[in-house]
Amino acid sequence: MGRGNLQGSCLALLALAACTPAAKQQAEGPFPAADRPVARIVSPRWSTEEDRDSRDEAQQVMAKAGIKPGMTVADLGAGEGYYTIRLAARVGKEGRVLAEDIVASVHDALAERVARDRLDNVSVRLGTPADPKLPANSFDRVLMIHMYHEIGQPYEFLWRMRPSLKPSGLVVVLDADRPTQHHGTPPALLKCEFAAVGYVQVERQNLPTAGGYLAMFKAVGPRPEPTTIKACVNR
Repeated sequence: MGRGNLQGSCLALLALAACTPAAKQQAEGPFPAADRPVARIVSPRWSTEEDRDSRDEAQQVMAKAGIKPGMTVADLGAGEGYYTIRLAARVGKEGRVLAEDIVASVHDALAERVARDRLDNVSVRLGTPADPKLPANSFDRVLMIHMYHEIGQPYEFLWRMRPSLKPSGLVVVLDADRPTQHHGTPPALLKCEFAAVGYVQVERQNLPTAGGYLAMFKAVGPRPEPTTIKACVNR
């Protein structure tokens, strides 16, 4: 799963026909379908790493997310590894980073980068569109950076992700405030979809230098039965 914003979303890629109209996805099994379009995965790269570092993006996000040495962090939709590499340095030798992506070629390229850079505190995992396949009770933070709008089955995805959090763990979402088909997620819709699966928003703040807003969630109470989850209405 890639960083889909690409400095103005699909505009720069229209000539290559990379941005076809987003479609609503049908959920399988007991989970409800999302009442919103799903953005296409257009690239594993949101912008150049040099440009993002010039705006101090990763350092700001990690600081606001409270990521500290020794923590265990998941980077979902890790793409080429911009956050993965910087998370590895921030959590240090005593911490761990799990980088996940659903595109096999992207996963393989990131695994090669991790091996080449000798990042012994990083592991790379191939997930699926509806399940990041994270180990239970493992993570202090789960990062979802410019990728939430690309999740076709958000209720199932969030439901399967929940057990991976430690009791004090948080999910950190960075996205743009615009419709999902334009590679963003309106904050109210994001809050509603998380709440439907038993998460409570604990913080939200604008972060324009990182391309949008930052929202953080914690899991509260028991995980709901899939058949009781109600889809949010996308207005």
